[in-house]
Amino acid sequence: MLLVEDDPDIREAITEILRDEGYRVLGAEHGRQALDLLREGARPALILLDLMMPVMNGWQFREAQKADASLAPIPVVVISADAAAAREAVHIGASAFLQKPIDLDELLGTVARYCPPPVG
Repeated sequence: MLLVEDDPDIREAITEILRDEGYRVLGAEHGRQALDLLREGARPALILLDLMMPVMNGWQFREAQKADASLAPIPVVVISADAAAAREAVHIGASAFLQKPIDLDELLGTVARYCPPPVG
């Protein structure tokens, strides 16, 4: 999966939690870096996407992702501290919304819906 989050502490914490559960996680600091990873061939089963980021925000990333036929099918889960972002998640066609601080059980349950179970 690909985690697009500009806050290094949040990115590290979520990555560590998911890796401890056996998931493979790529991280990106902003939407431009995430697009670069995807265009270089990364094909995650799921993208966890923050909306408020520098360089390229989540809305811009999602617009570029949906415009690329090879990237458009990858499901996106929006993560945000702003509860109002749940409406934005629907507006940009996200599969789900997780509010920060993210509940561990909700995170793992959401990820499990879109990612194959870890092997081993």
